[in-house]
Parts: sequence; C-alpha cells; structure tokens
Amino acid sequence: MPEIQQVGRHRQSPPIGVIVSLAAVFIAGLFAVGFDQGQILSTVYGEQAFIDQIFHELAHDMRHAAGFPCH
Repeated sequence: MPEIQQVGRHRQSPPIGVIVSLAAVFIAGLFAVGFDQGQILSTVYGEQAFIDQIFHELAHDMRHAAGFPCH
C-alpha cells in the first residue's frame, strides 16, 4: 500500500511595509471621497480648485451612498 504524505502550509503574516502602504492608500482614498472640498488640487490649481471641486463631483453619489453628507 502506498504511503500517504500530508503537505503542511505555514501561514506567514504580510510584511509590515505592505500593511502600512495599504493603510496609507485607504486613508488617502477616504479623504478624497469623504472630505475633499478642493484641498487636494488646490496646490496645483489654487483657489479655482475650491470652486470646481473636481473630486467632490466625481465621488458625489458614492459619498451619499457611504453616508457622508456634503450639502
């Protein structure tokens, strides 16, 4: 009779750099979707970014679906 061998898997935790990077992307995305009123692009476009609110308009419906009030 052939002998059955079991192969074990060792679970490794993800590197800390990956966790920190994902947390940074999450926080930046949360700010862009939930709280940005022109701040992100104001460094490039100046005061016009507060008037146009490009990210606000792009994420407007998603903001309401996520429960962020915006007006």
